Amino acid sequence: MGLLDGKVAIVTGAGGGLGRCHALALVGEGAKVVVNDVGGARDGTGADTRMAQQVVDEIRAAGGEAAANYDSVATLDGAAGMVQTAVGAFGRVDIVVNNAGILRDKSILKMEEAMWDAVIAVHLKGTFAVTQAAVRQMVEQGQGGRIINTSSIAGLIGNFGQSNYGSAKAGIAGFTRVAAIEFAKHNITVNAIVPLAKTRMTAEIAAMPDDFTPEKISPLVVFLASDLSSSLTGRLFGAQGNHYSEFRYQISDGADTAENQWTPQEIASRIRDIMR
Repeated sequence: MGLLDGKVAIVTGAGGGLGRCHALALVGEGAKVVVNDVGGARDGTGADTRMAQQVVDEIRAAGGEAAANYDSVATLDGAAGMVQTAVGAFGRVDIVVNNAGILRDKSILKMEEAMWDAVIAVHLKGTFAVTQAAVRQMVEQGQGGRIINTSSIAGLIGNFGQSNYGSAKAGIAGFTRVAAIEFAKHNITVNAIVPLAKTRMTAEIAAMPDDFTPEKISPLVVFLASDLSSSLTGRLFGAQGNHYSEFRYQISDGADTAENQWTPQEIASRIRDIMR
């Protein structure tokens, strides 16, 4: 018996890297998987159906069940197409792993509008679009579900040259918390992972340890997709190599004003108390 027997999952950007590993891990626990990937380059240009199909072939060769989908996450029609693929092939949708992403790095003063828009569209809009389409199906089924999003250290802490990517990933963290609140009544949990792994997306980071393999991230995805995590929602879990953690927002104890509103000068005199 697998943790995900009878479940159907959609994994976006599953033609390689983290997405491929997530798809294989989900199948390993009994899920049937829709492998979505447009097959583009790291910057999102181009398309090639072979990436998704190769993963499907790999799953089938190992005795699992999978279907390929080549729609873009960046449109509502594409998101609907993924759900249609899942329902057509397997009759339902229980799990979504929003993993698809592209990179178009540039410092803020050199950032072009098209670079900003493309990254926001794939990461942030894509997470919204696929989640919306899949949750509509889950609600109709009436048996709950699992949404697993992908945020990033670049969004939660920051990274030079990634204002578009970091903004999208910070937005995904906020979207995760809002969606968790909205979907709780439908028994649908929404969590996010914050992975760090050696893939083509991080190929230019020389300091990335070789043992930070994408396979080390996928057990967390399987956990969040399973009933083992049924009590958790709205959480951000980090996975870097052999280290797992939870990202949390922190609010300082702060300081109270006197009866009268503080002046800027008074704020300056108490700023250390406010930050403490």
